[in-house]
Amino acid sequence: MSKPKVLFIGTGGTISALSSVGPFDIMDYGSKGRFMQAEEIVEYWPQVKEKAEVVPIRFRNVASTAIGPAEWLELLELAHKSYAEHPDAAGIVIGHGTATLEETAYFLSLAHKLPVPIVVVGAQRPSSGLSSDAGMNLANAIRVAADPGARGLGALVLLNDEVNAAREVTKTSTGRMQTFRSPDFGCLAHADGDTIAWYRKPLRRLAPDTEFDVRGLTSLPRVDVMYSYAGSDGAAAAAYVAAGARGIVIAGFAPGFVSPGEADALAAAAAKGVVVVCATRAGSGRSFGTSRKRELGFLDADNLTVQKARILLSLALTRTTDKAEIARMFAEY
Repeated sequence: MSKPKVLFIGTGGTISALSSVGPFDIMDYGSKGRFMQAEEIVEYWPQVKEKAEVVPIRFRNVASTAIGPAEWLELLELAHKSYAEHPDAAGIVIGHGTATLEETAYFLSLAHKLPVPIVVVGAQRPSSGLSSDAGMNLANAIRVAADPGARGLGALVLLNDEVNAAREVTKTSTGRMQTFRSPDFGCLAHADGDTIAWYRKPLRRLAPDTEFDVRGLTSLPRVDVMYSYAGSDGAAAAAYVAAGARGIVIAGFAPGFVSPGEADALAAAAAKGVVVVCATRAGSGRSFGTSRKRELGFLDADNLTVQKARILLSLALTRTTDKAEIARMFAEY
């Protein structure tokens, strides 16, 4: 039987790292090593070619802390261009640093228009590290991208033998191998040695069947994030408005409340046409709507983390500024 074709786009990150110090350098490799391009990663881990015909595609090596909306739009264009050149591909894998991996994945899960899965993969230890997870993660991501069960699930995240939905997954530990978790609902599947074992599917709307088509754009509407803390006067809100923010998402006290000072500052921002969305700093659970929030014109993020609510709000603002429509999007996506 012929092997499926999978496209592998490399963007750098720990999965691409080789330390010049040695196998015990699993922390400072970023400043004491080099980062492999996509084709070098595939050659470094040749076993992955047993799972598929892997086509490496260069993006550019960039730390995930330096990846943001401009790079998301570039990656989106590259994914579509690459698939157009390889329409027989079963799926696409994107290698990515773990710092912002969940954000890139969620953007793609809302914005891509491809009929095949996109799987975003990273590693907690560099490829040169002792007991690195890079090779197995990459092999499993390739297997998931080629698996029919992955179709129609938006973008997926694969690390530590677990398949998670981009909407739900978040990095929960700085250094542990099991860092990527979906706190409220758990993973979708396990990448076991004999099969990709699927257990559930997300119900919210997913790419490619979304209303967001940002291909051709070079920037997204500015949306900033605030963080609630005891005694906050909300001064950041005015600074964000002055910087041109069209939306502000606040990581409020669970279940999505804010301090009096923050409420006043955000209400002033809302009066100037800025869309305010309340998330929670808890990391799990829904932000609850209240009559006070409705009076102030604030929306709720449902159970999205603040960083993902920012992405959805930014994409929503490419379509509309109508708060009722944006509230609908947060209920559907």
